[in-house]
Amino acid sequence: MTFHSTIPILGFAAASGTGKTTLLTQLLPLLNQAGLRVGLIKHSHHNFDIDHAGKDSFRLREAGATPVVLVSKYRRAIIEEFLNPLEPQLINQIALFDAANVDLILVEGFRSEPFAKIELHRTALNQPFLHLNDVHIIAVATDNPLNAPHMLPHLNLNNPVEIADFILHTFLK
Repeated sequence: MTFHSTIPILGFAAASGTGKTTLLTQLLPLLNQAGLRVGLIKHSHHNFDIDHAGKDSFRLREAGATPVVLVSKYRRAIIEEFLNPLEPQLINQIALFDAANVDLILVEGFRSEPFAKIELHRTALNQPFLHLNDVHIIAVATDNPLNAPHMLPHLNLNNPVEIADFILHTFLK
């Protein structure tokens, strides 16, 4: 079962070290140049802080405020402590986006959730293909041509222009 959103959602699924973030940093300017307003959700398996000891926001959060909203005329950040730490669900993160301000949400991680994804695969990592067990993968981007015939579109992992074109002219159409 897949969940539905008024904003198109496309994920990138791959083993660690494949280059998901690197590819996204190359795709984002290309998609922006095509006129898309792109939001992004990145799942982290680690604890993290975006504010640091000594900063007012850190001190206020440490004093018990949650959420803490930092806002300027340039950007906004919301820092919220989870009282019962559970693995986040993608649908809850998507709900934070305003469809009036975002044309596409790209997702790094959440690969076991049911939504459209492009699989990234590097031969040197010697990992199994994910699309064999995930019906939500709509294309495979690899650094080497696929040996066996595949029913999914094959993209060049090292060609972000080709992947952006797929997103613009196949996924979003």
